[in-house]
Amino acid sequence: MSARQVSERQQDMQQDYGQRKIRTNSEPPGREVLRHVSVTLIVAAILATIFTAWTPASLSPGEIAGQLVAALDTDPAGPSASVAEPGTSIEDRALRVGIVIGHLGPNPSTGADDPGSICSDGLTELEVNREIGMRTAAALEAAGFEVDVLEEFDDRLFEYRAVALVSIHADSCLPINDLATGYKVASALDTVVPDRAQRLVDCIVDRYARATDMNFHAGSITRDMTEYHSFREIHSQTPAAIIEAGFLYLDRDFLTSNPGKAARGIADGVLCYVNNEPASIP
Repeated sequence: MSARQVSERQQDMQQDYGQRKIRTNSEPPGREVLRHVSVTLIVAAILATIFTAWTPASLSPGEIAGQLVAALDTDPAGPSASVAEPGTSIEDRALRVGIVIGHLGPNPSTGADDPGSICSDGLTELEVNREIGMRTAAALEAAGFEVDVLEEFDDRLFEYRAVALVSIHADSCLPINDLATGYKVASALDTVVPDRAQRLVDCIVDRYARATDMNFHAGSITRDMTEYHSFREIHSQTPAAIIEAGFLYLDRDFLTSNPGKAARGIADGVLCYVNNEPASIP
């Protein structure tokens, strides 16, 4: 074999080896497409699970990002990841709301019923609280929430977990002065979820004003509200607020004639919080 023939034979062998290498290192087009489609579907399913179950007001953006990363790192073939905290299902976290009817039920210290403030003609705070509270619960149930109507000292309040808890009360029936009119909303001073609790307060303040045209009477918020006993009883991760729906003396006509408006303001406040809608304190 001549030198020229040897050289041509070597070139042919190198070309054939390169073609075989290309074929070995490449996947069939169909298999590559299927792999990309599978990855896309897995990511889409994870995103849908997280944002369908997510309650905006109950999670901060940082928590969402962390849970999204954890979900993406989870083996798709293994158990599905849950964004709910241990011991609580996604459904409970997303839908359960507690409504405390102030002064409903016996006081454990005395064993007797405590009707709250009593007006000279016999109207009690409990009557007003119950009417507004039951209407609030009905409005939230109609919106798709699972609502627990709770007594003032309900046993279920211990370690109670929900997306939100609101305790409904009314203020004094005594003739204090001409400024003793309007409503008040507060959360616990020492809550471990201050951002969520304040968001709940802001939403109720804003929506209650819209529904009732009443003034927010922030100057008369007392320690009885910010240190309300239920705040210490419920689970530390449950955002909670207490509302004084109005003064029984100067706001009596509104409270007794328009309990539906008061209830709508509270229910809309909870919806504002859960849906992470904008809100501001007047």
